Amino acid sequence: MLGVGISNVISLFSGIALFLFGMALMGDGLKQVAGNKLELILYRLTGSPVKGFLLGTGVTAVIQSSSATSVMVVGFVNSGMMKVRQSISIVLGAILGTSITGWIICLSDIGSTGGWMDLFSTATLTGVISVIGIVLRMASKDPAKKHIGDILMGFAVLMFGMSTMSAAVSPLREDPTFIRILTSFSNPFLGILFGTLFTCVLQSASAAVGILQALASTGIIDFSIALPIIMGIAIGAAMPVLLSAIGASVDGKRTAMVYLVAEVTGVIFFAAIYYCFDALIRFPFADRIMTSVSIAFANTVFRFIKVVALLPFTRQIEKVVDLLVPDKPQQKPVEPEAVRLEERFIQHPALAIEQSRLVTDSMAEKARGNLLHAMGLRGAYSDKGYEQVDETEQLIDRYEDKLGTYLMKLTARSLSPEQTEEVAKYLHTISDFERISDHACNVADVCQEIDEKKIEFSSSALHELEVLEGAVMEILAISVDAFIEGNLQLAARVEPLEEIIDGLCDEMKSHHVDRLQQGVCTLNQGFVFNDLLTNYERVADHCSNIAVAVIEVESDSFDTHEYLNSVKAMKDASFARYYDEYKKKYTF
Repeated sequence: MLGVGISNVISLFSGIALFLFGMALMGDGLKQVAGNKLELILYRLTGSPVKGFLLGTGVTAVIQSSSATSVMVVGFVNSGMMKVRQSISIVLGAILGTSITGWIICLSDIGSTGGWMDLFSTATLTGVISVIGIVLRMASKDPAKKHIGDILMGFAVLMFGMSTMSAAVSPLREDPTFIRILTSFSNPFLGILFGTLFTCVLQSASAAVGILQALASTGIIDFSIALPIIMGIAIGAAMPVLLSAIGASVDGKRTAMVYLVAEVTGVIFFAAIYYCFDALIRFPFADRIMTSVSIAFANTVFRFIKVVALLPFTRQIEKVVDLLVPDKPQQKPVEPEAVRLEERFIQHPALAIEQSRLVTDSMAEKARGNLLHAMGLRGAYSDKGYEQVDETEQLIDRYEDKLGTYLMKLTARSLSPEQTEEVAKYLHTISDFERISDHACNVADVCQEIDEKKIEFSSSALHELEVLEGAVMEILAISVDAFIEGNLQLAARVEPLEEIIDGLCDEMKSHHVDRLQQGVCTLNQGFVFNDLLTNYERVADHCSNIAVAVIEVESDSFDTHEYLNSVKAMKDASFARYYDEYKKKYTF
């Protein structure tokens, strides 16, 4: 008997492991098929409590985890993308949406009755689905079909795990000790406590409900036993959300606390009303033996009643979590919002990439603004202006450091081809934006030297500088706008203008030598003049790199030199037209 007991325990844990793995595989596949954009939909379309509730329900139904949805929302709030009040309705929707897994598990109740009906048995369906999933995963080159294969294999593994668990617990229906322990859970306090602790260990409400459904196959679980366990499972599901808030901001912690407050409040009120009425009239279904289907139904009804009752009280829930998680009296100043890349989004690439895009766009705008500010110091130098350029450069350095680290972490995740291309574009361009800001500092240094040494350029040199600076300002504006907008037409204008700038710099250097020979300019003027030309020319080069990244984002390789050489060799009609346009515009 001991050997049989150990064998059953091993089978039970094996079934749990398979069940959890299948659920994760199916959820990941569903997210990929949905374009891995569910997270963005959740963020962008939560304008009202009702809409947030519906979206929270829908997204959770797809990813099969209320905890995962709630952790995402904690990230939204922690990064400043969402307010605590907005998050409450989404969390309530997630609490309801997670009940869908129980209904999927009900498919395991399909049994064999003999004859042709064997084709519809769980074992047969699981086998057929797993074979189809493997074929799609191994033979198909289409990423979408591969993800469908993952869904099917995940479903098959989940069903097999469920069957394994049911078989493992089947002998327990005649075990008096097990029956005595299970019966004790009809006590609401014991049942809720067991469900809470059990779910805290598993870190998944869906898995806990699934195991309860497997235990229902013993035929000894009635409604009075199942209900308190279901309520306890709801409370225990808050544990992974609370753990995710470690290290989060005050509002992030409050958002995690929303889940716990909603579950505990819902359970208290539901239990109070149910058991009061049950004591008075004794519900006829209280002694009903539960099946997998009836447990799924009870779980869904309990969650629906709970969240619908709580939905009108979002403001009150917000006040409660504000009291539970008070503001810190002395908080350190927070870095600019754009620099705060949320680590929790790494698990959700669509969100992480969107956040990276916003930060990179901000970096691009700041780099452009910094160079323009530095260029303005040539005619109107001030120490305050110089310090501002330096401070902005330090900020942009932090952008590059954090973005580079963040994007490298993203590359280790499973990304779609489109997402891979977008991440590659950011990785290739952030260094160019940082270098443009470096050149802004260099230009500011030159302007400081001009002011300190009271250097004055000749009228011809000033005119040439103004023409060149006009061209640099335009190429910078075009490059940044092309990057932010993903505008290929704008990007195509960069390379012709870059050639114009190179030609202007060469011509200006030649003119300067002539002025030196004529005694119009001095060596000191020449040093700062050449320094300005060098920095402006380098800025144009980086703008060219940015344009190439925009144009070549759909290719697997960023071969900048090959692209530039081909463009210059071909001299297509558009290149020639833009070149002539800029040639007429920027001339001495």
